[in-house]
Amino acid sequence: MAFNFTAFTYIVALIGDAFLIFFAIFHVIAFDELKTDYKNPIDQCNSLNPLVLPEYLLHIFINLLFLFCGEWFSLCINIPLIAYHIWRYKNRPVMSGPGLYDPTTVLKTDTLSRNMREGWIKLAVYLISFFYYIYGMVYSLIST
Repeated sequence: MAFNFTAFTYIVALIGDAFLIFFAIFHVIAFDELKTDYKNPIDQCNSLNPLVLPEYLLHIFINLLFLFCGEWFSLCINIPLIAYHIWRYKNRPVMSGPGLYDPTTVLKTDTLSRNMREGWIKLAVYLISFFYYIYGMVYSLIST
């Protein structure tokens, strides 16, 4: 059993995906707190906005590793979410700093429900990816 770049990529992807799952869970919890009026929208946006770019960059970094090692299926299952992240960041509200969430509009019903749905979908994608990465890591270790 040899340790190659593909196995290293899957190990990094597993660790990175664990962080992405944490980000998605935090996202869902934060918008649930806003929906139930447990927290001030300004404080909530101030805690969510600094996590947007690290989440996106980590996701892109993992997929660049998949690109470099030629894991095309792993890359293809993540391309739609990467494209959505890019579209979402390009079409974000005008703000003074990095981030997606504007405290003045985040409490609107349609915005709140869209953000909740986005968090649940991201969580599902990251969980499915996590278990696929376990399979890919084991398969890459066994096949070499």
